Amino acid sequence: VSHSIPACIGSMTINGKHLDNESPVSIFAVNKCYERVQDGTFFDGSGFAALVREGYKVRSDVNISLEFRTTAVHGALLGVSSAKVDAIGLEIVHGKVLFHVNNGAGRITATYEPRGTDSLCDGKWHKLQANKSKHSISLIIDGNLVHTDNPYIQSTSADTNNPIYIGGYPADVKQNCLTSKSSFRGCLRNLVFTKGQHTEFFDFSSAFDLRGVFPHSCPGAEH
Repeated sequence: VSHSIPACIGSMTINGKHLDNESPVSIFAVNKCYERVQDGTFFDGSGFAALVREGYKVRSDVNISLEFRTTAVHGALLGVSSAKVDAIGLEIVHGKVLFHVNNGAGRITATYEPRGTDSLCDGKWHKLQANKSKHSISLIIDGNLVHTDNPYIQSTSADTNNPIYIGGYPADVKQNCLTSKSSFRGCLRNLVFTKGQHTEFFDFSSAFDLRGVFPHSCPGAEH
């Protein structure tokens, strides 16, 4: 077994001696345990998760679904880019959700803006679906559909070849379809990429790089 256990461990003794876990000699990717916990992965607002080391190819069609919970009004949710301009990106900016796509001819954006006082940054779970079908893109938040026109109808494929970055990205990595430098703070769960009949569920504990991200450990909402 080469990966850590997603669990809470306490009151450990070795040869009758109680171990002090409050002041460890060294610590890495260990968070506190929560009295109330939910399914999901906690992002502490400082880092990111990196998936698919060999690079993810968006190409002409992809449907992305996930659930998020946050109280922050800014934060990168997801980005897949290329060495050129081709890319896709999902982010929260000023409390709105933006889905950006660049098939090579120019960036287009579908924007979901909550109506009235309805906030997406209320600490409650919200369901997001982002769909790219050739030159057409749409965004569904909690069942509400936003569609945007694309003037570049001849350009249909986002030829990406970089990893999928979730919740942020390293400072030395270019993301052509993310405008926010802010890492996401909150919880994500049920990240699924669908291409035609092929559905891929991503478990954050399988990420090849995790910084400030705690798989399977989402603190319950405060009351």
